[in-house]
Amino acid sequence: MGADVAIDYRTQDFAEHGPYDVILDVIGGDYLERNVRSLAADGRLVVTGLQNGLEANLNLAELVFKRASVHGTTLRTRSKEQKAAIVAHVHKHVWPMTESGAVRLVVDRTVPTADAAEAHRLMEAGDHLGKVLLVNG
Repeated sequence: MGADVAIDYRTQDFAEHGPYDVILDVIGGDYLERNVRSLAADGRLVVTGLQNGLEANLNLAELVFKRASVHGTTLRTRSKEQKAAIVAHVHKHVWPMTESGAVRLVVDRTVPTADAAEAHRLMEAGDHLGKVLLVNG
């Protein structure tokens, strides 16, 4: 899929493979320290999820000396107008890349909505590669 490095977070420490220019963190919590340590000079960390906790320690010296930045964002607290603008932007700038194949969506499997509990079990087991989609039918 074009990645320079693939890391299995269950068996490898992603921090050992840095430095990274950009890290998108959907986990949060104690990942913060390793993420900042893994950033390259002028690197950016974007936190979008809090699955592993709301709080973490941060060595500010690492952040300052790397001239790095940490950003947090979510869609949940945005207004309908902001969400609509984001969707329009993605449709205009990202969706054409999926249509051309430059960006590929990876779907592990689809699960009927009637079997939503099974989809949750699959996600919790972590044995999927890509998205598990709920579909009508």
